[in-house]
Amino acid sequence: MNEAAQIINDIKNGTIKPIYFLMGEEPYYIDRISEYIENNVLDESEKGFNQMVMYGRDVAIEEIVAAAKRFPMMAEYQVIIVKEAQDLSRTIDKIEAYANQPQPTTVLVFNYKYKKLDKRKKAYKAIAKNGLIFESAKLYENQVADWIRKVLGNKRFNIEPKAAQMLVEFLGTDLSKISNELNKLVSILPAETIINPTHIEENIGISKDFNNFELRKAVGQKEIVKANRIINYFAQNPKNNPLVMTISLLNSFFTQLLLYHGLKDKSKGSVAKALGVNPYFVDDYVTAAKNYPMRKVSQIIGLLRDADVKSKGVGANALPQADILKELLFKILH
Repeated sequence: MNEAAQIINDIKNGTIKPIYFLMGEEPYYIDRISEYIENNVLDESEKGFNQMVMYGRDVAIEEIVAAAKRFPMMAEYQVIIVKEAQDLSRTIDKIEAYANQPQPTTVLVFNYKYKKLDKRKKAYKAIAKNGLIFESAKLYENQVADWIRKVLGNKRFNIEPKAAQMLVEFLGTDLSKISNELNKLVSILPAETIINPTHIEENIGISKDFNNFELRKAVGQKEIVKANRIINYFAQNPKNNPLVMTISLLNSFFTQLLLYHGLKDKSKGSVAKALGVNPYFVDDYVTAAKNYPMRKVSQIIGLLRDADVKSKGVGANALPQADILKELLFKILH
């Protein structure tokens, strides 16, 4: 996040590289940097003759190089953006010769999503020397809530831990999707709002009472009636509450609970760091550990694996997904 912001800030201040090679598993920052270059390096009057978008599946490296070697017309720079550049992965090494002597009046941008250049290759070294290589790493699930807080903080908003967790559990680690929903909240709510679960429910459509976060909490506290109420809601709304996601999140919870049982230092700060969770949620693990001894937790992880296999149609005799979840919950809670 900081590196992407620094790159954009440098461009804003006039430090512009001849090559930007944007690569990695997380497309969000690749798109942000590329969009900033596309929208801001040239004036609108300059873009007609000096800005070009190519697609990796439609061009060869030789065509990109030929375009990059041209001079701009009545402008300081020309901008060439190669989208879906990962489609050139078999021939990308051919960019080496150009990268060794790039045209200083060309800004050549590669959006190389979901893949990475081999650091040992000459092409990588040439681009790193004369241009800029940015690697956009995928965030782990336990890092996304903190990312949400930082993004909102930059916009003069705050968010309650439960509300942030609801977004993560509903939208996963897709930063582009999450960013779209945050922009929606920011456009609706007044500045300096502390976003809570009610805001999430009313503006994004995630139920604040019937979601995987509340299910996990009810299971941890062995609140059988509440847990059954939630899974009945899931059964009525399967599109918004896919079984695979529920099993995955329960598996993460019980895997962390197993780790909690093995910790020597069970102070709040130490537990939060070891489990990779916000300190706000540590009490949930303390309560769950009292309800589920280590041996029971190990059994539950086995049950979750079995349910995961059944949810994918293996050996379940086409058992409805709602029934798989009900059976799983009964075995966990009893």
